[in-house]
Amino acid sequence: MADHTLPTRHADENRPVRIVTDILPALRDACPVPSRQSPYADEVQRWLMGWLPQTGLPLDEPARQRLAGARFAHYAGRLYPDATEADLRVLSALFTWFFLVDDACDGPGRLELAEIRGLRDGAVLLLQGRSRPRHPGLRGPLRRLLVNAWREPHRRMPTRWRLRFADAVARHLDGTWQEATNKSRGHAPGVTEYVALRRATSAADVSYPLAEFVTGRPLPDAVYHHPLLRELRDLGNDLLSWYNDLASLASDAATSGGHNLVLATATERQVRVDDAVEVVTRRWHESMRRFVDRRAAVPSFGPALDSAVTTHLDGVSRAVRGTIDWTLESTRYVGKEGHLINASGSKGAPS
Repeated sequence: MADHTLPTRHADENRPVRIVTDILPALRDACPVPSRQSPYADEVQRWLMGWLPQTGLPLDEPARQRLAGARFAHYAGRLYPDATEADLRVLSALFTWFFLVDDACDGPGRLELAEIRGLRDGAVLLLQGRSRPRHPGLRGPLRRLLVNAWREPHRRMPTRWRLRFADAVARHLDGTWQEATNKSRGHAPGVTEYVALRRATSAADVSYPLAEFVTGRPLPDAVYHHPLLRELRDLGNDLLSWYNDLASLASDAATSGGHNLVLATATERQVRVDDAVEVVTRRWHESMRRFVDRRAAVPSFGPALDSAVTTHLDGVSRAVRGTIDWTLESTRYVGKEGHLINASGSKGAPS
C-alpha cells in the first residue's frame, strides 16, 4: 500500500502553501453562491464563550483559545444568516457539540470504538425523545450541552422533523464510528468508498434540516426525499467536504489513515499527491457545474411548497459557501498560524 505521508522531495515542499494561496481562493472564487453572514455572529460568539463553561466543559486557557479561534458561531452565522439572535445561539451550541464530538472521536486520546457507539446511541435516543433512563454512553458536559441546545428545536418542531434530524445524526455518528474502525484496522478506503463515507462524517446532512428550524417550515417527507433534492444535497455535501479535504491535507496526511479524497485518489491511481490535488480540484469544479445545472432543473412542487423548497435548497447552497468562507477565516485547520486567508484574500500572517 502506498505511503500516505506527505513526500519530503523538494518538488513537494511548497504544496501546503500552494493549496492555501492558490487553490483554495480559486475554488472560493469559482463558487457562484453569494457570501453572507449573520449580523449577530460576533455577539453570539461572545455569548458562546461565556456559556460553554456552564455546561461543565473543562476549558483551560489553551482550550478557550482554540474554541475562540474556531469561530463556531460565525460558521453557524454563515449557514443561517437570517436566523434570529436566539436561534443563532441554539445553532452555535449544536455546531459546537458536533465539533467537540468530532474531536473526542478523532483527536488525541480518542474514544474507543465501543465508546463512540455508546455516544451515538445515547445522542440518538435523546434526540428521539427516549432519554429515560439515561443512556450511559452520553454523559457529562457533552450530554448537558446537547440537552440545552436541543430544548428549543424539540419544543418548536414537529415529530417528523425531529425524527428526520435524529436519523441524520445517527448516520453521521455511524460514519464517525466506521472511520475510527477503519483506522484501528489500518484500512485506507478507495475513492468510491471514501466519498460515501465522507458524506456521513461531514455532518452536512445534519445541517440541512436546521435551515427548516430557522424558517419553521419543514418539508413533507415525500418532498424532502425527492431524488433530485437528494442529489443536490449529496452534491453540496461533496463540494464542502472536498474543499475541507484540500484545506486539511497537510494534517490528514499524517493522521487520517488515508481518509481524505486527495490521499485516496493518490493511492488508487498510484500518482503523486501533487497530481491527486489536481485531480480533486478538477472533480470539484465538475461537481459545482453539475450542482448549478441540477438546481436549475428542479421542478415546481406546487404553489404551497415551492417557496419552502427554494429555502431548503438555498440552505444547501449556503452550506457550501459558508463552509468555504469559514474554513478560510477559522483557525481550526491551522492552529497557531492564524487564518488560512485574511480579509484581503492572501495567506494569513502568523499571530
